[in-house]
Amino acid sequence: MEMCQSCGMPMNKDPQDGGTNVDGSKNKKYCSYCYQNGAFVGGETTVGEFQEFCRKKMIENGTSKLFAWLFTRGMKRLERWNNKAK
Repeated sequence: MEMCQSCGMPMNKDPQDGGTNVDGSKNKKYCSYCYQNGAFVGGETTVGEFQEFCRKKMIENGTSKLFAWLFTRGMKRLERWNNKAK
């Protein structure tokens, strides 16, 4: 199963079927929530800030606090954050 390399969401759950590149083509590495028009939504951020943002959004959308916390723990291993987390 392919996952967004920014947030970890399964790509088959993305209603837009992937983010968009500058030229409007689909980006299959990042979801539409994280990547639009060739840039990350929200600009540059740290993995910790992004984990907290995603955790809060998941809770707002009905995910339990425990599951939201568990889901966001693995983000630092994703491609977007891998070099920054070290």
